[in-house]
Amino acid sequence: MLMDAYQRSARKTVIYRREQMIIYPALGLAGESGEVCEKVKKHLRGDTTSNHKEDIEKELGDVLWYVANLATDLGLSMDIIAAKNLEKLRDRQDRGVLQGDGDDR
Repeated sequence: MLMDAYQRSARKTVIYRREQMIIYPALGLAGESGEVCEKVKKHLRGDTTSNHKEDIEKELGDVLWYVANLATDLGLSMDIIAAKNLEKLRDRQDRGVLQGDGDDR
């Protein structure tokens, strides 16, 4: 599935109100990202009560949904976001600054 196709499909499941655009998916993204971290933490501590890979996969799906709807609220394309991100990373890799700090390296 292409990113924009996912974005259009995800939009059909939105239930938040127009006045909650941008803030609702931004807050949801923060919460779901935290849930991914919690699943990873439980895996690291050796918790054997769940299937960590499956649990993380589900949470990453939730993260993707919030990213897609935040992008839509802002009028952005997921295909373009993904392409620009890879272009940025390739450029950093080519210049030998993939590691390090700062957004503008």
